[in-house]
Amino acid sequence: MVQQPRFNSKLTSQCQNCSLSSLCLPIALADEDVNRLDQIIERKRPLKKGELLFRQGDVFDSVYAVRTGTLKTFNITNTGEEQITGFYCPSELVGLSGIDKNAYPVSAKALETTTVCEIPFSHLENLSAQIPSLKHQLFKVMSRKICDDQQMMVLLGKKNADEKVASFLMNLSERFKRRGYSATSFRLAMSRGEMGNYLGLAVETVSRVMTRFQKSGLIDVNGKEIAIVNLTATQKLIGLPTECDKINEN
Repeated sequence: MVQQPRFNSKLTSQCQNCSLSSLCLPIALADEDVNRLDQIIERKRPLKKGELLFRQGDVFDSVYAVRTGTLKTFNITNTGEEQITGFYCPSELVGLSGIDKNAYPVSAKALETTTVCEIPFSHLENLSAQIPSLKHQLFKVMSRKICDDQQMMVLLGKKNADEKVASFLMNLSERFKRRGYSATSFRLAMSRGEMGNYLGLAVETVSRVMTRFQKSGLIDVNGKEIAIVNLTATQKLIGLPTECDKINEN
């Protein structure tokens, strides 16, 4: 994979100029510490749709922050089937699962044209030992990933098909909202089949649920473009508190 030139420290920090800096690792860093972080980051050439960032079993050496686009992670089962383990949006770190055994347990593939920042882990480890706020932010990222994985276990274990699809859409809604985008109108980079693979549902089931949601006025679907028309009803479907519920509690 061709690497772009490393960032020149004489120029203005790219991390400071990045619109995702308030969500990514630099969030709690002072300007001089952001500059130090910036020195270890390599900005890769864009990945084309379908291109692998790393393969299952590759030696772990870096974590990656998604700048634009979307990645999916997946592993190959003993029967040779692909099992999707996650989707990663801008500002999210991918590759952390490789720390334990010094090898990536999953592969990461671009679902669309995607750009990432590569952060060599040995450098990140050394720098985080010197900058407590960076170490704290790294722990927060890891903790959030653990929480997401736990929620996914509940999602797959206890919810019906409607609840799974609604939970998936609301999860994306919240992630887009945190990034300053619309919480009710966004594009799905993944296919219906990939959604089903992740949720443990047949692609036909996902399509039927989406059609049913559209007919009932919960969402509006136009190809990959999704609009959550009735946010309150969608929240209630999966047991999330609505704004009215929050007001009544107060």
